[in-house]
Amino acid sequence: MGRGETPWPGATARRFRLARALAALALTLPAGALTTACGDSSADRRPSRAVGEAAPTPPASASASASPRRPLSPAELCTTAVRHWAREALDGATPYGDYQSMGLSDRQYGVLREVLADARAVRSDHGTRAARSLIDRQARDRCAEAYREGTPTRGPWR
Repeated sequence: MGRGETPWPGATARRFRLARALAALALTLPAGALTTACGDSSADRRPSRAVGEAAPTPPASASASASPRRPLSPAELCTTAVRHWAREALDGATPYGDYQSMGLSDRQYGVLREVLADARAVRSDHGTRAARSLIDRQARDRCAEAYREGTPTRGPWR
């Protein structure tokens, strides 16, 4: 291969695509910087304080959100997962897969099946609102019962 020849077939086309992509990137970066620079930053400005003046206290919501969250108990995790998947199934969503792909244990899936069966019966008699209320209540009660003695001892899949 001599000097100036392309190293492989199609190399020129690849260089052209790369150059076009770089040009597009070069054109979009300044526009993004201008959008960011021209944004309203007045909300970020804080009034200046006199020397010795105490710093203002943050709002209650800011201090509450800054505190670390405690991890959920196994019963609370069960309740959250069962409520989510029971509502999804009640609303007619297509099945997601098996219980493991939903992030459920065997125990949680058993609770889900029981809650969903009861919710479907209530929906046919009393409507969707009553079924959703039943899901919330039964998921909390049945998960609390399932995890009353703590986490499983026979293996993580139970």
